[in-house]
Amino acid sequence: MRANAPSSVPLRETDIVTEPSDEQTLRAVISALGSGNPDEESAQAKAGAAGRAKPQLRVVANPAAGGPDTGPGAPGDEAGKRQEEAPAGAGGEDREARRRAPGDPAAPEPDAAPAATADAPVETTVEASVAASVAATVTAAGTEEGKGAAPRQPRLGPALRAIWQRWRPLTPYLLATLGPVPLLLLAAFLGGYWSLAALMWMTVFLHVADEIALRRGKTAPGAGADVATDGLPILLAVVHFGLLFVAVYSLSNLSGAGFLSWIATFLAFGLWFGQVSNSNAHELIHRSERGLYALGMWVYISVLFGHHCSAHRLVHHRFVATPDDPNTAAEGEGFYGFALRAWTGAFTAGHEMEEHLREGREAGGLKGLNPYSLYIAGALAVVAVMLTVFGFDGLLAYLLLCAHVQTQLLLSDYVQHYGLLRRVLPSGNLEPAGFGHSWDAPHPVSGLMMLNAPRHSDHHAHPSRRYKDLRLAPEARSPRLPYSLPVMATIALIPPLWFRVMNPRLAALRKATDGLARGGDGGTGLVRRVQA
Repeated sequence: MRANAPSSVPLRETDIVTEPSDEQTLRAVISALGSGNPDEESAQAKAGAAGRAKPQLRVVANPAAGGPDTGPGAPGDEAGKRQEEAPAGAGGEDREARRRAPGDPAAPEPDAAPAATADAPVETTVEASVAASVAATVTAAGTEEGKGAAPRQPRLGPALRAIWQRWRPLTPYLLATLGPVPLLLLAAFLGGYWSLAALMWMTVFLHVADEIALRRGKTAPGAGADVATDGLPILLAVVHFGLLFVAVYSLSNLSGAGFLSWIATFLAFGLWFGQVSNSNAHELIHRSERGLYALGMWVYISVLFGHHCSAHRLVHHRFVATPDDPNTAAEGEGFYGFALRAWTGAFTAGHEMEEHLREGREAGGLKGLNPYSLYIAGALAVVAVMLTVFGFDGLLAYLLLCAHVQTQLLLSDYVQHYGLLRRVLPSGNLEPAGFGHSWDAPHPVSGLMMLNAPRHSDHHAHPSRRYKDLRLAPEARSPRLPYSLPVMATIALIPPLWFRVMNPRLAALRKATDGLARGGDGGTGLVRRVQA
């Protein structure tokens, strides 16, 4: 190694004298170059020493070497002068100690580092210190390199990514059910054109989207195995309770926005509660899990329709398409007469069925109570809350909204079972409820919004089947509505128009099956005709 010496002067290792810190740096480089992988450790040593100052080597010419450059003014002579003039500090004392003979009385103790000789200019302890320093430098450099090379973690963690994978198949349902919610909120707090926009979404936009999707052959997603199937009904129930309070607040404070704005907001919220919340609560009360059933029950209680939980499951599903079902409309029966008969009949029939079931249960405790006690107590509690929070104006708005929502529920039953009655078999028993006893609607967008409730015949054939698993029965097996369920519910509000649309279809269906007017196998028909 050469440092500050002309190429013509031969140097020996003893000619190189360094400061202790410089020696450590030099030995670190030599140790890194002389052991392990030369390329790798050299790079690591360079990285570790990048932040330290370069070593300053002092070269002393050999007096015995002679030569043309050893005279006064030669580089070797100047280096010697600088070496002799070096201050006697820590570095000078160390150099003096290294020049002492091993037997010198002033030599270090055995446990101290041995003195350096000409053949071994660096002490063992110094080498160990240098090795440790190099190792620490290499480790630090490797750690920094490892940090730089580590792949960046994704923004969504594994847990969030797993949740999204479970919810992703439900995207069409989420868009259809929650799509109107932002407009409803804007209508509630701003009124005006936002109220009109919310109402247009629930009526005109939904109808146009249904017709376009149907003509393009689009259908609602079929069965799926995603584990978030129950998550959507739970989410919709939570949204329902929040929107109910928002709606009552808005309707009791939006008078300044004008009467038309108030009407549009009232209709828009009522349609969402009647079509989305009703379908969702209907889905929940058919679940065997107590928590899900209770959630659906409270959705119905919140709109003062709690008795539907009992009447629907115990009466409607058992006696559907017979005169004993209050919620099956006869041919020629208008909606308004049906609504009055169905509401009171379902309330009474449901209570009777619950009383009959209660007789078989053990007396005492909550199990001995008729659920109607909870329906009524819950309804009174909700009324009290609305009165306390929003005053008499809020209570009036709430009662009107509940009437609007219940009308949507009754319209759904009226449309989906109009004029369809089961026949009596030769044995005297009724035929099982099947695909021919409900009107289906194949329209995909409103079907998504109503959690496939328009696939009603499959629901009655399989009451416990979840919404994503409901199938649209072949047209040859179940009658089809000419328009979507929301549109047909609107038509039903005008009885003459309803009869003009539906009675010819009912007559054609009866003629085709020959089993609704009379039993095809000798049974007695159950079809009744009520004059409008």
